[in-house]
Amino acid sequence: MALRHAVLATLLDSEYSGYQLAKVFDTGVANFWHALPQQLYAELTKLEAEGLVTGRRVIQLDRPNKRVYTVTEAGLAELVRFTEAQSKPSFIRDDLLVKVHAVDRTTVSAVLAQLAERAEQAEAKIEMFDGLLRQLRGDLDEQRFLHEGERVGPYLTCLRGRRFEQENRDWCRDTADLLNARLGAHRDG
Repeated sequence: MALRHAVLATLLDSEYSGYQLAKVFDTGVANFWHALPQQLYAELTKLEAEGLVTGRRVIQLDRPNKRVYTVTEAGLAELVRFTEAQSKPSFIRDDLLVKVHAVDRTTVSAVLAQLAERAEQAEAKIEMFDGLLRQLRGDLDEQRFLHEGERVGPYLTCLRGRRFEQENRDWCRDTADLLNARLGAHRDG
């Protein structure tokens, strides 16, 4: 997947400026695609040049003018082409996993501290996803929203993000507990 597809998919929800798009990426999209604001601005420029999005200037009295973008028919066609293409398997690339892999010959206390920190970060992300999920479904309960909601895609990706972070939190805590138990056994033995 290229950044272009994540941008096009995000613009399906609303007309956004580059700044607003970066904010949306920080919350609802960050669980499956990371992009810096400058990357998003550059991508919007490319997409507009290719006719996949259209931009319009919005005059603001109290702030600088801004440019907002929407997906064009060509952009929708690109998303259709993308969704019909075979997806590549995902993979994990995580420096904390390398540290845990080497924990038997490195500084266990440093790894334990990083596991605790990662578990806290995951907990914060779980809370963020819970709030976003409540916002997306409005007054509907989850089952009703999943069956009747207007746009279920963003909700489903947030559910995946929440589950991913729950698994991260649980794995970090379980791994820290195991390492602490091993340390205790080595001290006692």
